[in-house]
Amino acid sequence: MQPIAIDPYDNTPRDVVVSAIDYPDGLYFAEHQHRRGQFAYAATGVISVFTAQGNWVVPPQRAIWVPAGVTHAMHMSGPVTMLNTYVRARAAKRLGLPEQCQVREVSELLRQLLLRAMHLPALYARDGVQGQLMNLLLHEVASMPALTLNAPLPNEPRLARVCRELLEQPSLELGIDAIAERAAMSRRTFTRLFRQHTGISFVEWRQQACLLAAVVRLGQGEAVTRVASDLGYSSPSAFSSVFRKVLGEAPSRYFARARV
Repeated sequence: MQPIAIDPYDNTPRDVVVSAIDYPDGLYFAEHQHRRGQFAYAATGVISVFTAQGNWVVPPQRAIWVPAGVTHAMHMSGPVTMLNTYVRARAAKRLGLPEQCQVREVSELLRQLLLRAMHLPALYARDGVQGQLMNLLLHEVASMPALTLNAPLPNEPRLARVCRELLEQPSLELGIDAIAERAAMSRRTFTRLFRQHTGISFVEWRQQACLLAAVVRLGQGEAVTRVASDLGYSSPSAFSSVFRKVLGEAPSRYFARARV
């Protein structure tokens, strides 16, 4: 698959370039890839990213790192204001950025750097304040901690099929025995192969799939109580506890602040 020209900076002789663009709710980019790594910050709205290796969801005021050459699709639940940081592959390697997609925290310092950088010309001066700002931005991107907002897809065909089905209709109420039966496996074989192919247990994966769905729905304005109930959480407080563990605060407060 050839890279497509979603960003115009492939041949810009700078290690990093930042741009900002607004997308309408529901916009979908079909599978594509970039020659540069993409650090996509959702200033507003929710971004869903799909690859052959798994799904990721980016809530407001967080970002996703997509390495150069990784084929991916994107869906906007918004409206979305996205600040894109495009990083040369050699710079990404030098900074130790991962070779797989990863949702990351965004510090207040990084937010301010992004807001400053989006107003710089693509051919900013390497020397002086502009170059120093962009160099600091790169290092801050590389230092951001990862968030567990992804559901890895196994390579094993039977496991991949049932995982995709669960991503379409996620629920905590679907137990291991039921999903193993769908995969035509014994419970023991299913649990062993699932951890082998994903690196986590099915219970952990199911929790992740439900959290991804919840972030998208909450970003669209649905009530916490409705989302928690639909996904099979025992109570809104149980769901809020899981959400807070990953994103640092209760969902109602998080999305209220994200809309300010």
